[in-house]
Amino acid sequence: MAVSVSASAAEPAQPAKPDLARGQAIATQVCTACHAADGNSAGAAFPKLAGQHAEYIFKQLKDYKTQPGAKAPARNNPIMAGIAGAMSDQDMLNVATSFSQQKAKPNYVRDKNDVALGQKIYRGGIADKGVPACAACHGATGMGIPVQYPRLSWQWGDYTVAQLNAFASGQRNNSEPMHQISSRLNEAEMKAVADYIAGLH
Repeated sequence: MAVSVSASAAEPAQPAKPDLARGQAIATQVCTACHAADGNSAGAAFPKLAGQHAEYIFKQLKDYKTQPGAKAPARNNPIMAGIAGAMSDQDMLNVATSFSQQKAKPNYVRDKNDVALGQKIYRGGIADKGVPACAACHGATGMGIPVQYPRLSWQWGDYTVAQLNAFASGQRNNSEPMHQISSRLNEAEMKAVADYIAGLH
């Protein structure tokens, strides 16, 4: 039996406390095909959500919806727009909290030649391009800061590259700092830092 999600109009402005059982039910019935029930997606086409901050997941789900006064959603993805559009704020909080409680599975650097450059960018940035260290916001071990910055540790490298390109092009329009930073990176730099992040912990 499929789990339906309630219409957002029926929900109060502020969601109540998260319901982990309800969140797991939504994850199992709605999210599992792409992200896996435990949030450890099988491949880089879809991000790992396990261990991600609930506040970040909640915000991303909101960003897939066109907000009042906006012409388009901040994140343009037809599949996720349909899924998020069927969720109330309470549903989003439930599923976000459920994924945040899951344990992320380790990942690894695929190309050892990326390590030196990736580490340099992640820890120190690229001064002559005005690129700050990734660690300044996402932490030395890639764990991020709840509410403000997402966890990056063990994320799929190819997914991270895709997001950096989306930020750079403006296709993903929900972080002006990431747009500015990504637009200053070339493809080799994106690949190196993304590969380094995949093995970071």
